[in-house]
Amino acid sequence: MRLDKFICKSTELTRSEAKKVLKQGKVTVNQQVIKDPATQVHENNAVCIEGEQLSARSSRYIMLHKPANTICSNVDEVYPSLLHLLDVDRAFELHIAGRLDADTTGLVLITDDGRWSHNIISPKKQCQKVYRVWLRDSLKADTAEKFNLGVQLQGEANLTRPAKLAKVADKEVLLTITEGKYHQVKRMFAAVGNKVVGLHREQIGPVKLADLPLQHWRYLTPAEVDAFD
Repeated sequence: MRLDKFICKSTELTRSEAKKVLKQGKVTVNQQVIKDPATQVHENNAVCIEGEQLSARSSRYIMLHKPANTICSNVDEVYPSLLHLLDVDRAFELHIAGRLDADTTGLVLITDDGRWSHNIISPKKQCQKVYRVWLRDSLKADTAEKFNLGVQLQGEANLTRPAKLAKVADKEVLLTITEGKYHQVKRMFAAVGNKVVGLHREQIGPVKLADLPLQHWRYLTPAEVDAFD
């Protein structure tokens, strides 16, 4: 973790205030004065401000049922950030582990643990995400096979990773992917001549949205957190 972020997690200081005390030479790491805010520190390092050792607050792991017309961002844009829905301290210091489009609903995981979120969003980790998809046209018989082999997205050099497609109804499917390319689900169906008219994420890894009401959130259980280690 960056030293300035560690200081913010351990005190009431803002990022700019943390950088100020660093510049003033008031911070030591293992008894050495450190002024570079980007210095990486770990839990077993002794970080002190003017001789007083700091202890970082525990990381937070949250699941939220995202409504439409909100964005997975730390700043408001055309639509408001979904972080406004969290009733927690310093909500805007958290980040979203795997974003959804503004018009997409469903499961979002939120944390301040960068290494943990990396295990969710990195393609190398092959973390499965399950989407319920509503289509403009009836599902073609060969779409599941094409998705399993990988499809060519416009502007991409490589095929998508193998994906599982399960038919629910004539124009409704469950899609499981292990990537998170830009607008990937919508682009996959566009590549086979169909169009997504509704999209909802139901599951990330072993964590399911289940009966969590729209716009509500809860902390993950320790077992759910550990499932992504």
